[in-house]
Amino acid sequence: MISLISPAFNESANLGPLYERLAAAMAAVGVDWEWIVVDDHSRDNTFDVLRALTARDPRVRGVRLARNSGSHVAITCGLHLAKGDAAIMLAADLQDPPETIRAMLERWRAGAEVVWATRRERPGDRTHSGFAAVYYWIMRRVVGMNEMPERGADFFLIGKPVLDAFRQFRERNVSVLALITWIGFRQETIEYDKQPRTAGRSGWTLARKVKLVVDSIVSFTDLPIRLCWYGGAALLALAVVVGVIGIAQLPTLGAALLLMLSVVLGLAGLQLIALGLIGEYVWRTLDEARGRPQYLIEAVADAAQGERIAAAADA
Repeated sequence: MISLISPAFNESANLGPLYERLAAAMAAVGVDWEWIVVDDHSRDNTFDVLRALTARDPRVRGVRLARNSGSHVAITCGLHLAKGDAAIMLAADLQDPPETIRAMLERWRAGAEVVWATRRERPGDRTHSGFAAVYYWIMRRVVGMNEMPERGADFFLIGKPVLDAFRQFRERNVSVLALITWIGFRQETIEYDKQPRTAGRSGWTLARKVKLVVDSIVSFTDLPIRLCWYGGAALLALAVVVGVIGIAQLPTLGAALLLMLSVVLGLAGLQLIALGLIGEYVWRTLDEARGRPQYLIEAVADAAQGERIAAAADA
């Protein structure tokens, strides 16, 4: 049985068409399936549409989070609730074509435990040259996750061993995609053509993109702290050299003072940056130590399944 998982935020116009395409795609591959939709506290009637779908098809399950927590928390919730032998994460905005699932299942049956669906690169396609390209370059070249797909992937399949391993992690501030890459097992990629959004607006704001970058870096490497050490040592050595030169140039007092002032300001800026980086690590330590639940479920789309879903979330 295959668990399909879709985080949804203000996707009322897309859930119905996506269900139709999912049902057709899964019927074509001939496997049992369930579709878990995690409503990330939408402001529209996404959850009402979800209730209607669950009444229409018992294979559809849905939960509504008590607060808007972001797509990665919603994905985590869906993976915690999945009951299948494999789980597939695809967006609720119809940008990830369900017809790609057949190829993903073929790779999984051939032995891959993680199958990444990466967007096919087209000549002249510049849409990937923005934030996504920078993010995946940082993850591969700076953080050191060379196994991560070069063009990234947020449409993926994971087998039962990876799903069970993922459930052992209780980290709050982390990229789900980076964590699955880090877990390991046999990982392969396929290519597909990402589709344009058919309705609604993306909730993937600039602030959330920046938070994802910070979370991904500080969750998997201490490189920023080491860079602060290296930069501090280099600037301290430079300050000594400039100080010696300044003393030698005392007759031109004005120039020397300006030079020294620039050094002082540079060192002060470096210290503030270093404190900010260390503060990011300290804050995440505090966040983990408090032990607050990563998400809370406000409602379930099928009352008959409510008790079981709530029990799975508590577990």
